[in-house]
Amino acid sequence: MYKHKLNGHDMEIGQEIKQSAFRSEYHKLSVNLLFTSSWLHLKNNAFLKSYGLTIQQYNILRILRGQYPGPATINLLMERMLDKTSNASRLVEKLRRKQLVERNICEKDRRAVDVVITKKGLDVLKEIDTRDEEWESILKHLLPEEAGQLNALLDKLRG
Repeated sequence: MYKHKLNGHDMEIGQEIKQSAFRSEYHKLSVNLLFTSSWLHLKNNAFLKSYGLTIQQYNILRILRGQYPGPATINLLMERMLDKTSNASRLVEKLRRKQLVERNICEKDRRAVDVVITKKGLDVLKEIDTRDEEWESILKHLLPEEAGQLNALLDKLRG
C-alpha cells in the first residue's frame, strides 16, 4: 500500500487525494502509480534544479556518459530516453548552450549529428553522483528487499 508521510503519519493514496472509494484495486493501482510518478518527478525536479537541469536533460547526460568517449546519435538518445515524448534534439541544443555537450556532423552519415558529453558535463554528473545517497533517501521508506519486490512487480506490470 502506498503511504505518504504527512506530519509523521502514513497517508494512503485515498487520503492523499481525498478519494474514499475506487472502482477496483486495479483502478486504485492506476491512480496510485500516476500520483507516485508525479510525486517522484517533482522531487527529482527539485533536486536537479540546483544544477540547472531538468530530468530529461539529466537523462540525456547519463546516456552520453555511458557512450563516452564515443558519440551518440539523436536516434540512439531517443531510443534510450526514459521519457519517450521528449524532443531529444531540443534537449541536446539546450545542453549545448550550457556547454555540457557538443554536436558534430557524423562522419559516417553527413545527415546525422553526433553528440558527445563535454568535460563540464562529466563534471556535473560526477558532482550529482556524490549526492546519490541524498537523492535516493526519498525511497528509503522501503527496505532493500521491498524495493526489489516493487521493481519485479513493476516489470511484471509492463508485461
